Amino acid sequence: MPPLVLASSSPYRRELLTRLRLPFVWCAPAINETAQPDEDATALVCRLAEEKARALTSKYPQHLIIGSDQVAVLDGQILGKPGTYERAHAQLLAASGNSVTFLTGLTLLDSQSGHCQTDCIAFTVHFRQLSDAQIARYLEAEQPYDCAGSFKAEGLGVSLFRSTEGSDATSLIGLPLIRLVDMLHATGTDIP
Repeated sequence: MPPLVLASSSPYRRELLTRLRLPFVWCAPAINETAQPDEDATALVCRLAEEKARALTSKYPQHLIIGSDQVAVLDGQILGKPGTYERAHAQLLAASGNSVTFLTGLTLLDSQSGHCQTDCIAFTVHFRQLSDAQIARYLEAEQPYDCAGSFKAEGLGVSLFRSTEGSDATSLIGLPLIRLVDMLHATGTDIP
C-alpha cells in the first residue's frame, strides 16, 4: 500500500482516520476555499476535496492522498464555520426545529498514477426546538466556533438533535469512513 496522507489540519478528521488503524501523516493544503459563482453546495465540496488532495501531490508524489471538505446547508443556504458566539447562536437559532444537511466531499487521489475517486456523502440532522437559553448553555460549554453548523456531534452537540439520517455517521464529523474504506479497497488496500 502506498503511504497515506490526510490533506487536512482538522483534529476531528485525524481522530476519525486513526480508527482505521492505518499509518498516515497529515498536511494542511493551502487552497482558496471560496465558492465559485453559481456553484452549488455539492459541487463546492467535491471540488474543494479534490483541490485539497491535488495541492499536496508535489510534496507527496507516491502517496494516497485523502481530501475532504464539508458544508452545512439549511433551506438551500450554506452555513459556514461561525467563528464567533454571535454567528453560532444565529445558526443554531435558525436550525432550531429544522433539518440541516451536511454535505461532505471526499477524494482519494493516487498521486503516482493520477487516479482520483471523488464522492459527496450527505447526512441530515433534525434539530429539537431550542430556546435561547439552551443555545447559550451549549455554546458556552463547547464553543464550536470552528465547526460547520455550530455544534460538535462527537460531544454535547448530540443533545441538540431530535434525530439523524444518513448512511455514514462519521460524515457528520467530516470524514466519511465507510465511503473511504470503499475507495481504499478500490486501490487494493485491505482493511482490516
